[in-house]
Amino acid sequence: MTMRTSRAALTAVVASLALALTACGQSSDGGSKEEKKGGKGSTVGIAMPTKSSERWIADGRNMVAEFEKLGYKTDLQYGEDDVDQQVSQIENMITKGVDVLVIASIDGRALGDVLGQAADQGIKVISYDRLILGTENVDYYASFDNEKVGVLQATYLVDKLGLKDGGDDQGPFNIELFAGSPDDNNTRYFFQGAWKTLKPYIDKKQLVVRSGQTQLDQITTLRWDGGTAQRRMDDLLTKSYGSEDVDAVLSPYDGISIGILSALKSDGYGTSAKPYPIVTGQDAEVASVKSIVAGQQTQTVFKDFRTLAKQAAQMADAVLNDKKPEVNDEKSYDNEKKVVPAYLLDPVSVDKANYRSVLVDSGYLKASDLK
Repeated sequence: MTMRTSRAALTAVVASLALALTACGQSSDGGSKEEKKGGKGSTVGIAMPTKSSERWIADGRNMVAEFEKLGYKTDLQYGEDDVDQQVSQIENMITKGVDVLVIASIDGRALGDVLGQAADQGIKVISYDRLILGTENVDYYASFDNEKVGVLQATYLVDKLGLKDGGDDQGPFNIELFAGSPDDNNTRYFFQGAWKTLKPYIDKKQLVVRSGQTQLDQITTLRWDGGTAQRRMDDLLTKSYGSEDVDAVLSPYDGISIGILSALKSDGYGTSAKPYPIVTGQDAEVASVKSIVAGQQTQTVFKDFRTLAKQAAQMADAVLNDKKPEVNDEKSYDNEKKVVPAYLLDPVSVDKANYRSVLVDSGYLKASDLK
């Protein structure tokens, strides 16, 4: 080989390496990843837990609409309460090159590895409604004041039973407690708010939990499943109630409330001689609002998911444009690896007296939905 040939070959190799290195920093449209992230047209990966709850369907639809208004593309996936499926969906989003992730986790502790992959690619993560736990690779949190949800539910029970107004001699009333899924961090906050509200009355024996089940690990409902709640309520009625009636049930979510009411109806509740107890709920799902109107479920906590979707979209938009998203809580949400900056929205208690003004007049539900 001549000296001239060797130099030509070396030049070709160097040029080839330079081209390869340049390509590593580019997106498919020829611009760098960093250049693409700041502009409209970026893709947002949205991972939702399930379609079995109407609220998550609405959340996904609302977020897609909000991101499209801002000029972003979206990749919306539902994990159908299968943790492995959700992890796989997020991995695929990362592989396809999404620019930011918005995730409502199925299991808050199951995403550490896949979010490590996201961090390696420089992809920011917004935890949506449910706080992702045990990883530093979650950047912001958009949710409602979850402890306040529990306070609203428990306060409603206390007020309807007249415990505040009746003095220490009011009662005793029988109450049973339900909580959400043990793998959802919100469960702890909901119950924390409810328990601190109810405990003074339980201590004074104005409220009696006849089953004795007052610890969080005794009252959780895996995957927030109504059928699971119905079976547990059946069991409570069989073992802890004979001639005694249940006066109130703390239920954290409408789907659980429907299951509880089914068990109560099977046990003879829902008549003039044996009326339904006070039953709380959350999410203002259509079936439960209908139940409230019909005098079965008593209350629900409304969280306007349209507003939450808008907040998540604004957070992602800020991140993609190298700005700090607006937050209003930088102290409360410790995911065991870091305190995640959060924006919390206010929930609203809804019952038969105000459902129309809060839900229908605001356009969240149509009057025809409730017929």
